[in-house]
Amino acid sequence: MRKIGIYGGTFDPIHHAHLILAREALELLELDQVIFVPAAISPHKLDELPTSSEFRLEMLRGALEGEPGFVLDDQELRRPPPSYAVETVEEMARMEPEAKRYYLIGSDNLARLPTWHRIHDLERLVEFVVLDRESGAAKSAYRTIRRPIEISATEIRKRVANGLPIRYLVPPAVEGIIQRHQLYQDSHRSLRKN
Repeated sequence: MRKIGIYGGTFDPIHHAHLILAREALELLELDQVIFVPAAISPHKLDELPTSSEFRLEMLRGALEGEPGFVLDDQELRRPPPSYAVETVEEMARMEPEAKRYYLIGSDNLARLPTWHRIHDLERLVEFVVLDRESGAAKSAYRTIRRPIEISATEIRKRVANGLPIRYLVPPAVEGIIQRHQLYQDSHRSLRKN
């Protein structure tokens, strides 16, 4: 039976903490692959407009290129927003009903998990795994992968807006895309959290 990890998020931008924890999940859970699923608009962030899906997709492609076991699924970007995890997982279950599915969730989203759209249906389809990059503070009943990594998309956006380097925070391909398209130049947008 194939084992897959589903890693959803805005990835605005994708950074090394996302990638390190995804690799950790791939290895510790012995997954066949981790599927990165960028959200069009998160239902919990309806008041926050993310960077264009075109640019976020380009950054994800750049970050995942040549990474064994990492794949990209853009189905949420092709559906009208907001993006609901349960709809994505149902589609994956239709395509591969026998697979064991793990939904990778950041510890910062754990408190809101009970409010997710059709959470009980989603719980029947996946096993949740918490990715805790804070300091191990997240307590949950779910399996947790802990690795303190103090990198956040908010910090990256703020650094770009303030003209500071982001080398070592994001893959070189992502840094190049941010520079080429002049993303995150607006300091007000850099204050969004994720």
